[in-house]
Amino acid sequence: MHTFPDAKSVARALSPDEPVILNRPHAARRAARFFVEKFPGKTLYAVKSNPAPDLLGVLWDAGVTHYDVASIAEVRLARATLPDAVLCFMHPIKTGSAIREAYHRHGVKTFSLDTIEELEKIVEACRDPETGAPARDLRLCVRLRVSSEHAQLSLASKFGCDLIEAPVLLQQARQHCDWLGVCFHVGSQAMSPFAFVQALDRTRAAIAEASVVIDMIDVGGGFPSIYPGLEPPALEDYFQIIHQHFYALPIAYNAELWCEPGRALSAEYSSMIVRVEKRRGNELYINDGAYGALYDAAHVDWRFPVAALEDDLRDGLEDFSFYGPTCDDADYMAGPFPLPGDIQAGDYIEIGMLGAYGAAMKTGFNGFGDAQVLVVEDEPMMSLFDGSRTREDSGNVVNLR
Repeated sequence: MHTFPDAKSVARALSPDEPVILNRPHAARRAARFFVEKFPGKTLYAVKSNPAPDLLGVLWDAGVTHYDVASIAEVRLARATLPDAVLCFMHPIKTGSAIREAYHRHGVKTFSLDTIEELEKIVEACRDPETGAPARDLRLCVRLRVSSEHAQLSLASKFGCDLIEAPVLLQQARQHCDWLGVCFHVGSQAMSPFAFVQALDRTRAAIAEASVVIDMIDVGGGFPSIYPGLEPPALEDYFQIIHQHFYALPIAYNAELWCEPGRALSAEYSSMIVRVEKRRGNELYINDGAYGALYDAAHVDWRFPVAALEDDLRDGLEDFSFYGPTCDDADYMAGPFPLPGDIQAGDYIEIGMLGAYGAAMKTGFNGFGDAQVLVVEDEPMMSLFDGSRTREDSGNVVNLR
């Protein structure tokens, strides 16, 4: 794959008619090393945030050995890409055939669940196909429902057992597994470390009531990235508070601590070049949108960083909204996206921080969706890991590199 210095050089060299995805392997590698070296436990990459095989390879080379997979398709992809990776099937609702294939064909031992019915399904699917004997090496994780009040995107409604249900489920699961964990998810883009305090307090109550040996606590995802208007505390603050509360839990002395970042590892990996096809006042019609890599910008009003790539734009910044290329009024991104006031049709824009859920959610609706993929060498448009941000640590300003 050809490598370019930056987005401007791509626009000048190619004058592309279609959107172009720009990948930065060095940014993903840096984010992975940050988690591997600083999180006080094991880091699993949430494959759903960006399943690109090239990215999975970058993360593996950077030391991420465990992967959170949420479907049998993700199991197959991750196993084909990373033959030696540890895959954990963390979707709480799975088909029996998916469980069976994951366990017997792909060596998946770790499964999450939030009901007795799912536990029974896992136990049955993992039996020895010849003797009918139950599996002896299952690693089960009971998912608790916790609050998403500190997150930009809630994950509190769909999955997780209530606190009143958790003790019985933990007791039942303990009878069928070699290793038992508790997992939860505080919601995507959690903007306060205290999201994890509340969740771990709920975990403590469930374990105490169940009175079973717990071998692992998985604090899930929710670790934020940085976007315009969403500048989170330093990730070390999250790690520190998780570490403190983990050691206060009534768990086995050798229990493991896991996390499942997706956005935090992949957001800085990609940006995208789009072309302005039409201007109507302060509305720009561009060639990607809600059915492409800008799903979050349309449906949850996510503000991504933007930059005009033309050198001849002289006016000051004005706030713009975007329309995507499809024949659908919902293909609209309110922004605001600050760009030079004299931007016009034919100009190119770079939209940053699309590595998480951007390229992964592109569709072919209305015949749009094609995008060339290139590698660039410059820094992401925003970063938590490039050393540019500092935090107060014991009275001293320290670098986040």
